[in-house]
Amino acid sequence: MAAKRDYYDVLGVPKNATDEDIKKAYRKLAMKHHPDRNQGDDAKKAEEKFKEAKEAYEMLSDTGKRAAYDQYGHAGVDPNMGGMGRGGAGPEGFGGFAEAFGDIFGDIFGGGAAGAGGRRAGGQQVYRGSDLSYAMEISLEEAAFGKETQIRVPTWENCDTCKGSGAKPGTSAKTCGTCNGTGTVHLRQGFFSIQQTCPQCRGSGKVIPEPCPACHGAGKIKKQKTLEVKIPAGINEGMRIRSANNGEPGTNGGPPGDLYIEIRVKQHEIFERDGDDLHCTVPVGLTTAALGGGIEVPVLGGSKAEIELPEGTQHGKTFRLRGKGIKGLRSSYPGDLYCHVTVETPVKLTEHQKKLMKELDESFRKAGERHSPNAKSWTDRVKDLFK
Repeated sequence: MAAKRDYYDVLGVPKNATDEDIKKAYRKLAMKHHPDRNQGDDAKKAEEKFKEAKEAYEMLSDTGKRAAYDQYGHAGVDPNMGGMGRGGAGPEGFGGFAEAFGDIFGDIFGGGAAGAGGRRAGGQQVYRGSDLSYAMEISLEEAAFGKETQIRVPTWENCDTCKGSGAKPGTSAKTCGTCNGTGTVHLRQGFFSIQQTCPQCRGSGKVIPEPCPACHGAGKIKKQKTLEVKIPAGINEGMRIRSANNGEPGTNGGPPGDLYIEIRVKQHEIFERDGDDLHCTVPVGLTTAALGGGIEVPVLGGSKAEIELPEGTQHGKTFRLRGKGIKGLRSSYPGDLYCHVTVETPVKLTEHQKKLMKELDESFRKAGERHSPNAKSWTDRVKDLFK
């Protein structure tokens, strides 16, 4: 008979692992190797690993057994060696194992998520409706200053033909024969009993022999409804607005889900947003950059501001206008507007203009380096490179 593997190695945790670490490791292995999730050629191997992990967790989740195992190894927890103390065989012996295993069954069969499912007095499973997502595209101005708008989203309403029963008029639903109206069935695997939603009635406890022709037995008809939506000022790309109880309806009287409106901001022709700040490119003529002077720049919302360019403004120069950005949702003050100057080279010159430009260039050359300090610095660096 092959020697047993170290329990800590089985679960993949160190010997100083906390109870929570051990529980998480076991849940992960149990989910992976559970027989219901492994069929065919891998079923036997998976079952062995499942049993091995179960045994390791049963021992290490019990304080007394873990202490005995740490001191004496497998001999300390072997019932034939007399090393097992209380909790070895009876219900106490499972301790946190039963709790963790119950959580695992909930993950596997969909019944254990908090808030997702419950049980009505009649035994039927009650489920909260799924959340829905709606993508809304807005302009940068609308994101900055907010807006109120309307959207149309799908909704479910009781079928007028069957009044929500799902049965053809003149007929009625019957108690499900598979689950006897409880909405759940129990499956036995070894000494475990697993409860899951009835596959025949899907948890409703009822079956409909003659479905309603209008809703096909659903009892509800899909329609459209209009919702009022208030977009707060300062909202940004990717943020979501929650509209409570406007998701899909619940099952068997469960609460509806929520609707999440995901914001998409359209690209602006002039501005780019970076957090609460805005950036824009400002083209400036060659003579204006050289001589300086005041220029007007746009501000989000339709107004304008003035920037005073100094003489000899270079391409790439950035000017900061404080408070001309966007006031974010969680900001106390608005951001800034950064204007990036781009100096434009004249194009499509006339012969007269070309003559004037040549005369100007000649005068620059005669004056030496005083008009082009950056060119002198660059030339010196190139010379140093090829020395």
